[in-house]
Amino acid sequence: MEIISTIALITINETLVIQIISFLIFMFIMKRIMYRPLNSVMEERDAYIVGIKQDISVNKKKVAQLTDQLNEREVKVIKEAFALKTQLEESSKKEASEISESARKEISGLKETAQKEVDAKMSEAKKYLKEESEILATNIMEKILDRRLAR
Repeated sequence: MEIISTIALITINETLVIQIISFLIFMFIMKRIMYRPLNSVMEERDAYIVGIKQDISVNKKKVAQLTDQLNEREVKVIKEAFALKTQLEESSKKEASEISESARKEISGLKETAQKEVDAKMSEAKKYLKEESEILATNIMEKILDRRLAR
């Protein structure tokens, strides 16, 4: 081997060929040991991420569908509740008018009964007062005239 002294950075000789061969062997070993496993792991990770993204998009669609269904059910329930409320209001108004009408009839019946009782007591009182007033008038006349009147 001959040493050639030059100022250049790279010299072309047998060491260059050995360095190229060792670099190629190193690249082959690195590709086998490191790059292939890394590439397979990265491909698996990319496939996993793609699968997760697909699952996310599918689940977003399901959530949107469920939200739409819930909104539809909510609208339906609100309509049913409003209809039920209206029906209950109508039935309660009807029942209130029936109760009011029956109360009016009962009041008028009680009023008539009370009026009959009052009339009966008034006629009794008139009879009693008539008898008492006749007796009183007779007594007064007897006292004024100072004599006894025939009854």
